[in-house]
Amino acid sequence: LIVPFINFLYHIRFRRAHQKTRDPMNKPTPIFDSYHQHKSGTPVGGGILVTVVSTILTLFFLGSFRAFGIFISSNYESVLMEIAIILFAFLSFALLGIYDDLNKMLHWQKKEFFGLKLNAKLYLEIGLSLVITAGLYFGLGISIIHIPFLGVFDLGWLYIIFAAFVVVAFANAVNITDGLDGLASGVLMIALFSFWAIARTIIDVPLSIFIAVWVGGLIAFLYFNIYPARIFLGDTGALSFGATFAVIGLLLGKSFALPIIGGIFLIEIISSLVQLISKKYRGKRLFKVAPLHLYLQTRGWEEPKIVMRFWILSIVFALIGLMIAFLK
Repeated sequence: LIVPFINFLYHIRFRRAHQKTRDPMNKPTPIFDSYHQHKSGTPVGGGILVTVVSTILTLFFLGSFRAFGIFISSNYESVLMEIAIILFAFLSFALLGIYDDLNKMLHWQKKEFFGLKLNAKLYLEIGLSLVITAGLYFGLGISIIHIPFLGVFDLGWLYIIFAAFVVVAFANAVNITDGLDGLASGVLMIALFSFWAIARTIIDVPLSIFIAVWVGGLIAFLYFNIYPARIFLGDTGALSFGATFAVIGLLLGKSFALPIIGGIFLIEIISSLVQLISKKYRGKRLFKVAPLHLYLQTRGWEEPKIVMRFWILSIVFALIGLMIAFLK
């Protein structure tokens, strides 16, 4: 479906707009623009296709299992609740991302009613995350976190707040990482292989099926997203994929391994956060530019070189995180 979908996006002109970008503090980003303005006009919306097809195929395979009487094993009593939480995270953040993509392409930020400012967007992310994590707590009874060598800790209702923070953090981390051709999607694909291995080990069929289908969609997308990209993920995919990645880590009970397996995303968001804090409270930048991948571009690294080396680092993080996930 990818090729006709790309042609469709060209036809409806769902493409990266020719405009100057702004950072979360609404300030111009001339360095970013100088490296990325040549990508204007490339279709945005790869996340839409991957999200829709992955959702349909997940429901199809799980439905087929039930129709043929195949037992669906899970770590939780309610398989339907587990699936509902995964797909709600997947689709709700995708809808928020679609709005954000349209906001950029149609210049809604210039209008008082339609513009979605940083604070409003963040509040929506927090609201959706609280709904998701309340489902984890009340629907599935998850309230504990496991820290290797220290043991298991029951957070009680505070788990909702902790988990919501994790979901929002990764939604934005993947969005920030999605700045170079093939970077976010490639790193995510590698990290998901680790989660799939964990899901298969604990025989959680719903998660195993969802991750496998999702990885399949990412591979198809990545084929056309590597440099020079013919299609971009867009906020639709970046927000949705980041939030769902965090939810999967929480469902697997691997909240400690999650930031290690997704180490590239963590590095990217920390570099951006430190830069923003420095600009706001010190009045000057800590780095020439952030996040890290953009800083490396200013140092003369070519885009494919950055992406390939981040993929290698992601493999290392994924393997270390996988090892830590099985520590007691």
